Amino acid sequence: MDYFPIFVKLTGQSCLVVGAGDIAARKIDLLLRAGAQITVIAQEIGTAVAALQAQQAITVLKKAFDVEDVHDYRLVVSATDDLATNQLVAQTAHERHILVNVVDNPQLCSFIFPAIIDRSPIVAAISSGGVAPVLARLLRAKMETVISPAYGQLAALAERFRNPVKQQIKQPQQRRVFWERVFQGSVAELVFAGNQKAAESQLQKLLADNQDSTPCGEVYLIGAGPGAADLLTFRALRLMQQADVVVYDRLVSLEILDLARRDSEKIYVGKQRQNHALPQESINELLANLARQGKRVARVKGGDPFIFGRGGEEIETLMQQGIHFQVVPGITAASGCASYAGIPLTHRDHAQSCTFVTGHLKDDSVNLNWTQLAAPNQTVVIYMGSVGLDKICQALMAHGSPEDLPIALIQQGTTINQKVITGTLATISALIANQHIKAPTLIIIGTVVTLHNQLAWFSSGQSVQND
Repeated sequence: MDYFPIFVKLTGQSCLVVGAGDIAARKIDLLLRAGAQITVIAQEIGTAVAALQAQQAITVLKKAFDVEDVHDYRLVVSATDDLATNQLVAQTAHERHILVNVVDNPQLCSFIFPAIIDRSPIVAAISSGGVAPVLARLLRAKMETVISPAYGQLAALAERFRNPVKQQIKQPQQRRVFWERVFQGSVAELVFAGNQKAAESQLQKLLADNQDSTPCGEVYLIGAGPGAADLLTFRALRLMQQADVVVYDRLVSLEILDLARRDSEKIYVGKQRQNHALPQESINELLANLARQGKRVARVKGGDPFIFGRGGEEIETLMQQGIHFQVVPGITAASGCASYAGIPLTHRDHAQSCTFVTGHLKDDSVNLNWTQLAAPNQTVVIYMGSVGLDKICQALMAHGSPEDLPIALIQQGTTINQKVITGTLATISALIANQHIKAPTLIIIGTVVTLHNQLAWFSSGQSVQND
């Protein structure tokens, strides 16, 4: 993060703008909207700035810039087409520890103007750090279409009720839940419909009906998908952003965790081979205990919670203890990784069925139905099989699979660290022997793997090795 996002209060604050062309006029207009008192220094005054001077109380000095002009200003903007002047303005402001922006010259700036969505008192800002301002404006245009102007009215209504709500609902967590009901329910819909009076009455009713008691918590069992953050479902994102606690495993990426509510508690319960942060039974009880405290708990698991995710065990405990929960499916690793590697799991010329198995059983053995898995015309997907890969290949060949049956190992699929190593049952162990394989990995076995070179579309920057 090259620039720390911050909102500065400029009401009644003195600000200096050097330059008086069209670009300077746009910056002056923004500063005036924030209530700033503007001084403009320029030898030539453009039409737009002259119009602002006629309409607003701004001070215009027709002169060349001098270092003595910078004093006691909250911030300074230089918007001239003269590089030497811009450099002098920036240097002077930096020496006096005054925030300065030089238009179209990020190297000289201590702050930059973001693209702004103004729904006062709600204000959103988007910045590219000066690298791609046009892209920032395009993103702002997208957000403008989904953030109704009525959100400002909703915020103003909430401001009027802020103190009464705080007085009646003492616990911060309970207040948060109350306001979420307001902002996501009938009160908000009435505001959006333009019925302010009815919205206020409804909010008063909600407050009067509210009981200052511990609410019933719940658990959201969320599949985080195979790795890429933008493969989350809309429901998963919404529930993560309202959860008070996020309980996550080691296959959940930092990018996905960053989408959770900033002030939510994060609890890591990841399990590695022979190294469990918490045993599964303890995780089950943890979820139940947190919910009994009235908390909304997002249990975030890599892939899909019901495909080798032990989600069934977790909700069994919740059901036994009468705790409300919901399950949000995720894109399982088999589907996500195969798609990003360009390997169809089924294909009429290669495979008419697909079997998912785990290569890691309770007793650390690899004891599967080898006769079934060695049958032709199918795709076999093995989760958690990298450690026992050599045993898996040997067992399949011993039960009739050809030595040249294609196999792919996909490391950290769907992410920028994706790596695909392809070979055969006879060669794959040697191919990965000198590779530093990082979890999570997925193994795909079958002739569909031969389509990888032809259909691979996702470029991760990692080399693809073939036998």
